[in-house]
Amino acid sequence: MADPAIRLTHTDLLHVHQNYEDAASLVKLVYVNDAQPGISRIKAGKGFSYKYHNRTLKDKSQIERIKKLVIPPAWENVWICPLPNGHIQATGFDVRKRKQYRYHTRWQVIRSETKFHHLYEFGKKLPLLRKQVRRDLQLPGLPENKVIALVISLMEHTLIRIGSNEYEKLNGSYGLTTLKDKHVAVSGDNLRFSFKGKKGVVHDIKLHHRKLAKLVKQCRDIPGKELFQYYDDQGMHRSLDSGMVNRYIKEITGDEFTAKDFRTWAGSVQALQAFCALEAAGTATLCRKNIVAVLDQVSARLGNTRAVCKKYYVHPGLIRLYEEKQLPKYREQLNAPAGASKTGLSSEEMTLMKLLRLMNRGIAST
Repeated sequence: MADPAIRLTHTDLLHVHQNYEDAASLVKLVYVNDAQPGISRIKAGKGFSYKYHNRTLKDKSQIERIKKLVIPPAWENVWICPLPNGHIQATGFDVRKRKQYRYHTRWQVIRSETKFHHLYEFGKKLPLLRKQVRRDLQLPGLPENKVIALVISLMEHTLIRIGSNEYEKLNGSYGLTTLKDKHVAVSGDNLRFSFKGKKGVVHDIKLHHRKLAKLVKQCRDIPGKELFQYYDDQGMHRSLDSGMVNRYIKEITGDEFTAKDFRTWAGSVQALQAFCALEAAGTATLCRKNIVAVLDQVSARLGNTRAVCKKYYVHPGLIRLYEEKQLPKYREQLNAPAGASKTGLSSEEMTLMKLLRLMNRGIAST
């Protein structure tokens, strides 16, 4: 079962998007966790031995399976699933004490499929979310929902990650909700964000936007180091965090979307634009070269590596459609006058929605 997800319908994939046990069952896996009894790894000379129920593991097939997981030697407190079809195959802690996972390949496939099939549902809810953001940006003062709306609007314009307090504490890296006053410069209608992001990547992002610049300046004027704060009902200033932004998104859309979906959406929109700007490749070599160029273009915009961009932020169906020379015919639709005032989506986004709808219907081709 190299790719079990191709047997599932769009409806199936939407159902299992947040139903992990059902997702595992659909691809013949067992949903497990590392609180259950597992195989432990013990240092033995230059290598390792393994124990299960305090007995040294001698089963050659089990040991071979474990070796194929390629668990880093530096991991500590390693737990290995005794089942070859457990959705998690191993866990451990790296040298920085961060918990890491090794998942079954079939689990990785179905999670990738469900994520990208969920993108169509995100596109359907995006106009509603944008409408509420515009409303909340009009609220008087700087209440919680207005500052959340500001962060979401900035996220759409800049594609800066949402950020988390954990990453800030562990790595000294920042995202929108953890930015400090020192990370932004405001000059009239211009914003400039300068900070160290995930993986130590230094970001220098400029934005020209009168309304957002004005609101960012107001936030920066609130006492305290944190850039994005709000005033509660008692007039006390409070810090914003990523959980509050994600709750807002979920409440407005009525679905399990998060800030990360904006980056996946933007990555796929930008990839579609880039692919459609290219002529159909005459050779397989040129096709591969063009795909790499597009992924590099999108990854530069998102601040990711090419591999991460391809795996998490560009719908794989778009790459396959380019390989099959199916995208050039959508070029005119991309350049059509935007209907955002009626649909809440740009012409590029409407074209992506059309393609997502077609790909979801014909799942075997995605």
